[in-house]
Order: sequence, then structure tokens, then C-alpha cells
Amino acid sequence: MPKNSKVSQHEHTTEHVTESVADLLTHQEPIHYNSSCLNAGGIPGKKIVLNTPVNDGRPAWNSKLQYILAQVGFSVGLGNVWRFPYLCQKNGGGAYLVPYFILLIVIGVPLFFLELAVGQKIRRGSIGVWNYVCPRLGGIGVSSLMVCGFVGLYYNVIIGWSIFYFFQSFQYPLPWAECPIRRNGSLASVEPECEKSSATTYFWYRQTLNTTSTIADSGGLNIKMTLSLLVAWIMVCLAVIRGIASSGKVMYFSSLFPYVVLFCFLVRGLLLKGSVDGITHMFTPKLEKMLEPQVWREAATQVFFALGLGFGGVIAFSSYNKIDNNCHFDAVLVSFINFFTSILATLVVFAVLGFKANLMCEKCVIENAEKILGYLNSNVLSHDLIPSHVNFSKMSLVDYAEMYGVIRTVKEGSFDRLGLDPCLLEDELNKSVQGTGLAFIAFTEAMTHFPASPFWSVMFFFMLINLGLGSMIGTMTGITTPVLDTYKVQKELFTVCCCILAFFCGLLFVQRSGNYFVTMFDDYSAGLPLTIVVLLENVSVAWIYGTKRFMQELEDMLGFRPCSFYFYMWKYVSPCCLMVLITATVVEMVISPPGYNAWVEELAEERFQGYPPWALVMCFSLIVVAMLPLPVVFVVRHFNLLSDGSNKLSVTYGKGLKEISNLEEVDETRSILGKNPGETPSPKAPPGTYLGTNPRENPHSLSPNSCYGTSYQNVISPTSPDSDS
Repeated sequence: MPKNSKVSQHEHTTEHVTESVADLLTHQEPIHYNSSCLNAGGIPGKKIVLNTPVNDGRPAWNSKLQYILAQVGFSVGLGNVWRFPYLCQKNGGGAYLVPYFILLIVIGVPLFFLELAVGQKIRRGSIGVWNYVCPRLGGIGVSSLMVCGFVGLYYNVIIGWSIFYFFQSFQYPLPWAECPIRRNGSLASVEPECEKSSATTYFWYRQTLNTTSTIADSGGLNIKMTLSLLVAWIMVCLAVIRGIASSGKVMYFSSLFPYVVLFCFLVRGLLLKGSVDGITHMFTPKLEKMLEPQVWREAATQVFFALGLGFGGVIAFSSYNKIDNNCHFDAVLVSFINFFTSILATLVVFAVLGFKANLMCEKCVIENAEKILGYLNSNVLSHDLIPSHVNFSKMSLVDYAEMYGVIRTVKEGSFDRLGLDPCLLEDELNKSVQGTGLAFIAFTEAMTHFPASPFWSVMFFFMLINLGLGSMIGTMTGITTPVLDTYKVQKELFTVCCCILAFFCGLLFVQRSGNYFVTMFDDYSAGLPLTIVVLLENVSVAWIYGTKRFMQELEDMLGFRPCSFYFYMWKYVSPCCLMVLITATVVEMVISPPGYNAWVEELAEERFQGYPPWALVMCFSLIVVAMLPLPVVFVVRHFNLLSDGSNKLSVTYGKGLKEISNLEEVDETRSILGKNPGETPSPKAPPGTYLGTNPRENPHSLSPNSCYGTSYQNVISPTSPDSDS
């Protein structure tokens, strides 16, 4: 062994000798390995302190408000407006809020806190964070990045749809208020497809999407949607091109403006006739629904996606925080703002849907009253069946219900031949509408009856654009931050290239059959892969690194020890809930036939169709491709086929940090590094020399026998005064 090596020196002197890669890079005083962040060889229960430089040159948020708005803008998205109200309506009204709130506390807040904490502590994007915690599970970050890519591709298409409707709203009357008239010489007739459905439905499927009747028929590009998608990507590119320096400023508007619109809609909605009926319907609990496992599964899924867990955006945003920022407060605050927003959006939606339901019932009463009047004039029905107080020129729902009941009782045998409808308000309110159907059909139809309808339409779709933009900024940050942390590339150039590539890939979704691909990606590209990603995040911190050690890290970082509630959630409850959710998702995918709702032009309605074989392959390829980095990275690092990257910093922000891109390979423990890169440790050095502890005494340590070390370890002899052996 060379006499000038660290191990040799330690054998002949009692001088405290430690050194790490970080020391070499910064030329600072060496730090003890027990003081490094997420150290693989650290001793459970031992105080661990991260000596993170305060001014490391990494971009930082201008203010705490800007950061909170960024997290709120990312977590509060289109799903709060059109997914949560639908689930609330479908799963028991007010009763659905109980399992949702319980699962928000049990799964949502702890896992959101975990992502905020690791991002803030390690100050890297998702790839860097999970390489640092456990290199063998470094595929977690890559999978997050790939899912962000898939979701960003189709999510921006929805923003493009909103942009199209936004510009179409500057007309009076609104272009979807009435069915178009087909003229043939002197003859004029209503468009048959529109007459069979409705004006808003026709405008959505025919004039906006111009959709085909099957996913196999692409129909070519839809030029209007292609231009809208281009505008959407230009907006996103401008918002994220300078990182948080530009996106942080955008968030002041994109995060706050939707709340202004929601409050305006709530006030306007409460003044509409029938709005109270809608809100009452929403909050009337169907308690028996709480006993159904499906309700809890859908509540867990909604909590999971509402907070943006697993996407990497949460970690990326928190990585730009100061090391002592109170991320626990942030986690609780953002989670409950998200919950409050969902409730607010649901109130708005049901107030407007209550108004729409009353309009539909009144229309139904008028149509059926005309039928009854015709039956009376043709003596099919006797005038004696009509109550004396009923006025056909101004018939109320109550009067019609009474008359309908009498006719049904008297004409029991031949009642079906009359073709009368019950016109029940409850039936209208029970019609479940979600996603694009809620935003672009049901809500737009209701707004056509508003006074000054173009104004409200402009406000609504501008709100959708801002909600989508906030989520897209977080999604793009989840892609750009890990790459910029790992590779030395120009931020602006990389962002522009990503947006250009995404636009061309997004042309798949602006074909005439593009909305079917949006449904496919929404169903298969994110759900299962993200749940597995978050489960592995939870396991890597709680079980591999160790919950006790992580709690100690949080105490050192925050200045207080988080409640023991989080210990048990991270250690036991959250992993179990996630495994149950994964199992339920897989069972649901097996039981439910894979398919989509296709718009059949001849029938002017949606019909469920199964995917053709090539589309089935595409569906499951999305899942496989998103999860593929997990086993690939594990295998190549388990067999040392690829450097884990934890012993080098390929990109740094600090002016005092030197770029090191060609560090020579060290032995598999990577725990000894001399002053000169060419020096190598003694091959006979025992494992205890490197780790400071016997791996068998610390089964949860990130030792080379379990998972590669996660920090720059230093040489401590078993006989050293600082050793714990």
C-alpha cells in the first residue's frame, strides 16, 4: 500500500483523518462521515447533520409565497374541477367526503411531506434524489420522468381544447348555443346529428374534434386543434424556459386567478334558479356507499393524483428551498388548500348543474304536457284525469308530477304506449358526467342560459387554461430539473427542445381520432406506474434508509421532531394502503374490458368499443415502458454494470465547486478516496473499516450488501475514537 494513502497514514498517526468527494470539490474542511446527509454507513439513532452550503449557487425561490403558489398550482389542476365533483356525485354525495378526508390524512399528507422533505434535504430533482437515497432504486426517478413525459403530452392537448373554446367564446350568441341550420335551396332544416344529441354535444364532437367513429380511423390532422396545441406548448415553454425564475412569476397569476373565477361562479351560481337543489343533492349523504370497497379505492386514487405524488414536480419544486424551510407546514397547508379547492369546485359545479337540471326538467314538462294535451284533444285521455288546478300554459314540476301519477295509475295497462316521461329532478342530477364531458358539454350548455353568457364562458375557459398551465409547469419542472441536475446542458436550449419534441409527439392527439388516444394515455400511462413509484419511494425511505434515521434527519433540518404519527404512517400504514391500491388497480384492469367511448355519427351518441389488438399492445406498452427503468437500473447497478453516480457531481451550481466528470472507478464500497483520483483503497480493508459498523448489526443500513451507499463516505478505523464499533 502506498505510504501516502489515507489508510496508511491512519495506521501511523492518531490525527483525525477524513475526506470525501465533496471536500475535494469544495476545498473545504473535511467533515466526518456521520455528519453527511443520508449516509449509508450511518448508525441508527446517531445524530446526522447535513452541512449543506447556504449559498451553493442553486436557483432559489424569491419568496415563500411564490413557492407555496407553485406547489398549489401543480397540485390543484383540472381534476379538482371535473374529477372530484363526478366522484362525489357517483359515490354517495357527502358520504364520499368521509373516506376521501381519512385517506388524505393517512396517505396524502404523509407521502406529500416525505417528497417535500427529501427534495429539500438533498436539493436535487427526482433522479438525483433517489440515486442518492439508494442507487439500486435509482430507476424511481427515471420512471417519474417518463410518466411526466406521457402525462404532459396529453395534458397539454386538454389545454389546447380550452384555448380553442376560449377564443370561440368571444361571440354572441355562443357558437354552441344552437344547432346549425342546413340549407338546401329554399329549404332549411336542423342538422340531424345535432338534433339527435344537443347543440353543445354536437359542437364538441363535430365542430371542435370532428371526431371519427373509431380509433382505427385516424381521419388526418385536425388543423384547428393542431394550432391550439402549438399555442399551448408556446405558453408552457415561455413559462418554464428560465426555470423557477420565470415559472415562479407565472404562478402568481395562474395559481390565484382560478380562485377568483371559482368564487365569482359560486356567487353567480347561487343566484340561479335550482342551484340549491344541486348543492342539496351533492351534500345529501348516501351512507351505505361508504361500505363499498370501490368508493375507498377511488377516493385513494383521487387523493394520490390530486397532490401530484410520484410525478417528480413536488420534489423538484422543494429542491429549490432553503435547507431549514418548514416543509411540514408546507405539506399540511398545500394538502388542505387542495381539499378546500375540491370542495369549492364541487359547490360551483353542482350549483350550475342544479340550474341545468331544472332547465331540463322544465323542458321535459313542456314537451310532455304538449303530448298530454294532444291525447286529450284526440280523446285518448279523458279530461277527468286532469286535476282542476292544473294550468297547461304554466305547468310546474309539482303539477306535472301529480298529473303523471294519476294517468299512470288509471292507464296502467296502456301507459307505456303513451310515451310520457317522469321528468324527475333527481334523475337529471344523477346523470354522472366527468372529465371533458363535464367541462365541454354539461357546463358549457348551462352557461348558454346565463345572462351575458360570453363573459362567463371566457372566464370559465380562461380558468381552465390557468389550472392546466399550473399543472403543466410542475410536470415540465419534474422533467427538466432532474436532467439539468444530472447533465451539464443549457437550460433554455434544453427546455425549448423538450417543448418542440413534445409538440410533434402530441400530433398523435390532434388527429380526428385524437381524443381516443387522450383517454388511452389517461387510463394507462400514469395510474399503475405512479402508484408503484410512490410505493418504492416510501419503502426506500422508511425501510431501506430507516424511518428512525429519517425522522432524525428531519429534526436536524426543521429544528423540531415531527409527530410520531408520521413514523407509523411511513413505516406501516402508507405502504400497506399503497399495496392494496396497486392490487385493486390490477384487479380492476383485469376485470374491466379495455376500451373507449366512441362517438357514433349515425346514432349521435357514444358507444363503448373495445380496443383493437394493436391498441391493446399500445395500452400495455405504456405501462411497461413507464416501469421498465425500475428493474433495468436495479439489475445494472446490482451487478456493477453502471456507475451509480453517487460518487460524483456532474453538474454543480456553486461557483466554488469544480465539475468532475471522469472520476475513476473505486471499489464496490466506494468508501475510500485519496487526494489523487488515481489512488485506490487497499483491497484487504475490512468492511467495518469503510462503514464504521458491521452491516449485520445494522440490517436497515444502505450497505453494499443491500443497497449502495448514498453519500461520500470516509475512512474511519474500527479503533478510531469516532467509531461506533
